[in-house]
Amino acid sequence: MINIVVLIYSKKGSTLQLAEEVCKGIDSVNEVTAKLRRVDELKPIQQQRMLEKYGKVQVISKREITDCHGLILGSPTRFGNMAAELKYFIDQTLDVWISGELIGKPGAVFTSTGSLHGGQETTLLSMMLPLFHHGMLLTGIPYSESSLSETTTGGTPYGASHVSMEKKESSLSNEEKNLGFAMGASGDFYDFGEGTDFKALSENMVSVTSLSTGMYEEKTAEKIESWVQKIK
Repeated sequence: MINIVVLIYSKKGSTLQLAEEVCKGIDSVNEVTAKLRRVDELKPIQQQRMLEKYGKVQVISKREITDCHGLILGSPTRFGNMAAELKYFIDQTLDVWISGELIGKPGAVFTSTGSLHGGQETTLLSMMLPLFHHGMLLTGIPYSESSLSETTTGGTPYGASHVSMEKKESSLSNEEKNLGFAMGASGDFYDFGEGTDFKALSENMVSVTSLSTGMYEEKTAEKIESWVQKIK
């Protein structure tokens, strides 16, 4: 069974709501299961409160990261960046980076903000950066998803998102739900078998890219030479 870890930090619950839609999308794919996890609070005084609020969502373990077939991160925005709680956990994955356990595996990100221009894209990009360093292959949401063009709240090509409009208790719009589900059900995550050698897959992709780049550069050089001859 292919397992995709959806790792979140959620303070007021909006990010958790979106994570649940992403998980529904993952679980809709045959032979694939979502594993919803959260990072812990940094302040001990808050840990018990979070346990009471999100007790059904287990705290992530390092082993679950190394054993996953794909990783999706979700966080509310903090000044246009991911939450410190999620960043703190990611900063402890140096051993995972050294071992290369995530190389070639698919990844994605999603977020929730209080306002429409509250830093959604920058927050999504901040979560992408460490995944790139881990060698993951990131996917977003294509505009073939009609909700991406119809939404008046959250939803970006970089990843699913939600806008709470500063409400303490907010629910997802239909478009936000659709895009969260679509990201979880994305075929980009499941074009491999359970026993896929992700490192070898990644190396092959790099080789093909290098070959394609070389062919492109050669053709470009030929065109430039042709233009030079015409000018002469």
